[in-house]
Amino acid sequence: MGSLSTHVLDTARGRPAAGLTLELWTVVGERRELLKTVTTNPDGRTDAPLLTGDAFQVGVYDLIFFAGGYFRTAGPLPEPAFLDEVVVRFGVSDEDARLHVPLLLSPYGYSTYRGS
Repeated sequence: MGSLSTHVLDTARGRPAAGLTLELWTVVGERRELLKTVTTNPDGRTDAPLLTGDAFQVGVYDLIFFAGGYFRTAGPLPEPAFLDEVVVRFGVSDEDARLHVPLLLSPYGYSTYRGS
């Protein structure tokens, strides 16, 4: 049985990005459908996997991380913020895979990769 999870680390502060809101969307052609909106816990993770079981299907997904909102809670940012929403579009080709999408984040840059 496959699953999808994420983890967000605030590299500017050297700690997990607690309280960051993110959305998970499924993408079919030009159409997107919102599947879930969650907020990261004190460890920078979601309390449960974003998708598991029958909900984890082959297809294209967007994870939208609301970076600007997260960094504004710590203090002012230039307006407009350099990074406001970070969109990670990825594909799932194996519904039995355990897919982890970590995000390393600062107000001025980010990195992501396929984790396990």
